[in-house]
Amino acid sequence: MNYRHAFHAGNFADVVKHALLLEILEAMRRKDKPFMVLDTHAGIGQYDLSGVEAAKTGEWRDGVLRIFEARPKALDNYCTLVEKLGLYPGSPAIAAAMLREGDRLVACELHPDDARSLWATFWRVKNVAVHKRDGYTALKAFLPPVEKRAVVLIDPPFERDDEFDVLAQHLAASWQRFRQGVFVAWYPIKHRAPVRAFWETVKSSGMRDMVACEFWRRPPENPRTMNGCGLLVVNPPYGFEARAAEILQALVPVLGEAGAGYALERLADE
Repeated sequence: MNYRHAFHAGNFADVVKHALLLEILEAMRRKDKPFMVLDTHAGIGQYDLSGVEAAKTGEWRDGVLRIFEARPKALDNYCTLVEKLGLYPGSPAIAAAMLREGDRLVACELHPDDARSLWATFWRVKNVAVHKRDGYTALKAFLPPVEKRAVVLIDPPFERDDEFDVLAQHLAASWQRFRQGVFVAWYPIKHRAPVRAFWETVKSSGMRDMVACEFWRRPPENPRTMNGCGLLVVNPPYGFEARAAEILQALVPVLGEAGAGYALERLADE
């Protein structure tokens, strides 16, 4: 409830998450059948990087600004969409831009001020529904979807000490209800021990077809600093892993410091 993404919008973790999410949504559009996007921790949808919050931290200068200065070819899709949308887009704005007739977005946000801002952004968009509710409870409320195809983005703020455990628990329960869904779970990387424990938990849950996509700006050795981030993707679309590798590799020289790197690791086969 205390986390406000406006202070962190456009940082390196946003770039990683949004660039990879966009590739997943592109893949979903290749089939004619409609799909739903469920964004469990949606924020306000779009952000003014010249605003007070973004100016206070300046994190976007080491994220999306560097990307636009370098314009790596692997990030063409991402840069083009950000330019098209104007204000810096959060995940719900990216998802909404990728919807076709018949697709829909369900965006959930618990913080009352942010939920109001999110509603103000999308209230006129007919295939976007905004809900002021806890993102984890939304997983049970909206899954399985009537479309039988969905991308489920779970992007918690990691304010609580047991967030990795809670995320793994809800991810596994949601997969049990909707095994064909594409689940995308974001997580921070400070040091390796919590991430390794998270991996072991999800692997022991019985979930299949999982890949972890990670980028780190510097070696993940300092538990007091966010050194990188990852996306755990369950049921990745065909071709996603190859595109993810291209994107992550392109990010290293642009966003990285000494010791930067990336990895794609298969946690479970189909």
